[in-house]
Parts: sequence; structure tokens; C-alpha cells
Amino acid sequence: MSALAARLRQLRTESGQSRLPEAATPKPALAPDVLRLIQARSRMRGVAQRAPSSDRFVPGAEIAPGLFFTEAIVDWGRPAALIDTAFARWDEPVAHGRLLHFDTETTGLAGGTGTRAWMIGAADWLADGRFRLRQLTTTTMAAETAMLQTFAQWLQPDTVLVSYNGKCYDSPLLKTRYRLARLPDPLSGLGHLDLLHPVRRHWKGVWENCRLATAERELLGVVREDDLPGSEAPAAWLSYLRGGSALNLRRVLAHNSQDLKSLAGVLLHLASLPR
Repeated sequence: MSALAARLRQLRTESGQSRLPEAATPKPALAPDVLRLIQARSRMRGVAQRAPSSDRFVPGAEIAPGLFFTEAIVDWGRPAALIDTAFARWDEPVAHGRLLHFDTETTGLAGGTGTRAWMIGAADWLADGRFRLRQLTTTTMAAETAMLQTFAQWLQPDTVLVSYNGKCYDSPLLKTRYRLARLPDPLSGLGHLDLLHPVRRHWKGVWENCRLATAERELLGVVREDDLPGSEAPAAWLSYLRGGSALNLRRVLAHNSQDLKSLAGVLLHLASLPR
């Protein structure tokens, strides 16, 4: 036995240890992208949170916690008592008082259970022919149920819905939200005039596209100014929820209101086309 080995045995005996301590296992190195994320999060923790905006005004009356209601009555279209719906391949005309034009603003454009409606706009003609615009805007996540319940009260068993791509998007999305809220679905069984389809039959290949903005420009002469695109509506609402300005939220209200008026205008134009 060498002198070094003998000395090591002596040291173990004196200290009461049975063996030398093992070397620590080196920790695996973090991936560069993970390291960057950790560093960015550390920097964000050191930054003070932005103060809430002083512009938090949402138009309308707060009819439930976090739910705002607006209503406007305007002259728009002056429809005939019966609307000719042959353009939609319906057999019978519809009394204008049964029509409810509707449009939603949502947290995304993909749909699915993760997407929620945070605004519902609806418009109808009153008995005297004037056009009534109603809008429901939620300013909290919890207000969605109250919004759905209020919208359901605007629907009757003989209501005929009018939308633009609503059969594929707005209606299925609302049906999902009613189901998730464990509320009865008031849209089931209602007639539905989706104007996108007859517009496509008449003008696909003639216009650059068949979006509502194109239809309102070509058929009604509507040119929007300072309009917030619908694709920016989700960001406007989420920014408001985080304490941001209500400016873009109000612009979404104006955009939604014009969508409803354009729906009615396109409907009347289609109804006036020769068979």
C-alpha cells in the first residue's frame, strides 16, 4: 500500500467517514431560447406596471355589472311592409317587423370554444318604419352571461335573423356561448337570411371580393372614414380590460353600428332586384 493510500485511510478513520464525498453532478445547461425567456421575464418584473388610462368612458347605460346598453333610432331604408326574399330562394316574403339584423364582435376570428362574443349588435325596423339600433357591450369577462340573456329577450319565435356570414360564424359562436353558459339556445329554429351567399351569387368575379365593406361601397355608396377594421376589435377590447383607453372600444361600437345599417341596406337592395 502506498503512503498516499495509507494516509487517506487514516483521515477517514479519524473523521468517522466511511467514504470520500462524491463529486457533484454538473447541471445541464439551459437552452438559449429558454434562457432568453427567463432573462426577459426578470427584466419585466423590474419594470413598473403602466398606470390605467384616464379615458375609460364606455357609451350607454350599465344595465348589469360590466354590461353596457346603447340604443339609437334613425331613419334608414323605409322598407315595404313585406320584404321580397326571393333573392334568398325563399318562397314567401317576410314582414319587415320580423327581421332582426345582428352582428357580433369577438375575441378572435377563428371561432371555437375559446372564442367569446364581447359585443352583440342588433337592429330592426319599428312599426313606423324607423330603424332601431341596439348594442350590448361587456367590459368584464363575467358580464357575458347577462349579455346573452338580454339578447335572448330580443328574439321571438317568428324572428328572422339577418347577417353577413352569420350562418358560418356568428350564429354557431353564439350557440356555443349559450351552451357553455348553460342557457337555452334562443337561435335554434329561427329563420336566417345570410346575405353573403346571394351577394356571392350575383357579384362573385365582378367585384374584387364579396366582403361587406365591398358590398356597401358598391351597392350603397358607403365609404367609411376613420373606421377601425374588424380584425382589430379583439385587441381593442383586451386592451381595455387591461386598463387601456376606451377610444378604440368606442370605434368598435361605431364600426358595429355601420355594419348593422349596411346589412339592412344590402338586404333592401337585394329585395329590389328583378327576379
